[in-house]
Amino acid sequence: MSGDGTVGKACDVLDQVASFGRPARFGELQAQSPFPKATLYRFLQTLTNQGMLSYDSEHQTYTPGMRLVRLAHSAWTQSSLAPIARPYLDELSEALGETVHLAQLDSSQVLYVDKRNAKDPVEMYSQAGKVGPAYCTGVGKAMMAFLPEEALQKAITLQSFHRFTPTTLGSEDELRCELANIRTRGYAFDREEHEPGIVCVAVPILTPNGRMLGALSVTGPTSRTSLKQLEIWAPRIQETASSIGQEAQAWRFPETRQQKVVSL
Repeated sequence: MSGDGTVGKACDVLDQVASFGRPARFGELQAQSPFPKATLYRFLQTLTNQGMLSYDSEHQTYTPGMRLVRLAHSAWTQSSLAPIARPYLDELSEALGETVHLAQLDSSQVLYVDKRNAKDPVEMYSQAGKVGPAYCTGVGKAMMAFLPEEALQKAITLQSFHRFTPTTLGSEDELRCELANIRTRGYAFDREEHEPGIVCVAVPILTPNGRMLGALSVTGPTSRTSLKQLEIWAPRIQETASSIGQEAQAWRFPETRQQKVVSL
């Protein structure tokens, strides 16, 4: 539960409604809520009145509201790398033929902000808009490896280290050792650490001055590819990530006239 007062609690309720992935009844929400019945109902009413939730009186269910859709669209265009990266993802996907992911960090988790399916797609967890663990995904490790130490420590303390597969990293020590190797190598692997039969190579998206913005990965099933094959493509993926980072630098962190004068 959030420690940020009323606003934080309201956001917790929004997260809870969204987590169902379908219309949710009050009783279902109450069963999972840390709030008393009256408090939960008050939050739901307020959020519905503000358009953040939508209430279906016929079925007595709550869903995320259209105001959230408008905000999500604004966030997608203003805060995510997706609009900038779109043509680069298209080109990379066409060239390599496997699944391409674009991701950013959402607190301590991976948020998949865009995806291109393989020419012969296979079912996997990742979808645009979904969140996943950072410590056992290629994109998550690629991003964490290039965080400043203070931000990295915070992210590590929030990892669950649940073992999804036999190859999942299970401790902070294992993760830090892996991150050190990634910094040296310049790219990360997912060795079936989140999903059995799914491997990937991932690279960080950095601005020219080293600010970490996100990560790019190429993913495939072990039934038709291998880490050795994916690693061959690492330079190509790094080239694409570099292009995205350079364009994002100009868009998100433009150098103003005043900044130019100060730097002289």
